Amino acid sequence: MAKQTKKQQTVAKLDSEKLYSVDEAIATLREYKAKFDETVEVAMNLGVDPRHADQMVRGMVSLPSGTGKDVKVAVFAKGDNADKALAAGADKVGAEDLMEDMQNGNLDYDRVIATPDMMGVVGRLGKLLGPKGLMPNPKLGTVTPNVEQAVKDAKGGQVEFRVEKQGIIHSGIGKLSFKDADLKANFKAMTDAIVKAKPSGSKGKYVQKITLTSSMGPGLKVDLAEVEGA
Repeated sequence: MAKQTKKQQTVAKLDSEKLYSVDEAIATLREYKAKFDETVEVAMNLGVDPRHADQMVRGMVSLPSGTGKDVKVAVFAKGDNADKALAAGADKVGAEDLMEDMQNGNLDYDRVIATPDMMGVVGRLGKLLGPKGLMPNPKLGTVTPNVEQAVKDAKGGQVEFRVEKQGIIHSGIGKLSFKDADLKANFKAMTDAIVKAKPSGSKGKYVQKITLTSSMGPGLKVDLAEVEGA
């Protein structure tokens, strides 16, 4: 059996059943921080079965303190819209040329946005963008005539959340170097958005468990009383 590091031994002594306030959880994660700026993540176990369409949980939320991450954005647009997308900070803007670039394997993007008139082109990329969760979607605001605002939102801290097969949503809410107040604001924005996105088909208790963790840190259970409507 591999020998545990001092950090692993210390983490193992934590009470795995303890319920933390958000303040306590953040403070504890700081005690076990690594030598790099870790991402702080929230995981929410939901009482849904995403195999049923009326129990899918998906949406967008703007984190008030940002993500601490450089978000790469590609935009399908022409003419004035293309100029506006570039001015707003898009990393790549194009039409058929961008489609061909992606077909050649250049898919290193965090968000893909398109104007409605470009969906005929984008539709040909469904098998490439779909599995990566990058397919533009009007319900998520990534198919829009206002590409300028969509790019600004993506760059400014807007993130997508989507429930996994096991009924869990994982999402980063910032970096461990953020101030406590900024991490708390992002935690509240994320959990509020997920609570509001409760689907019609969800029966019984919707939010079952919430965990806060960092890239290399322990998973800490958060008291559900910390989340309105949970």
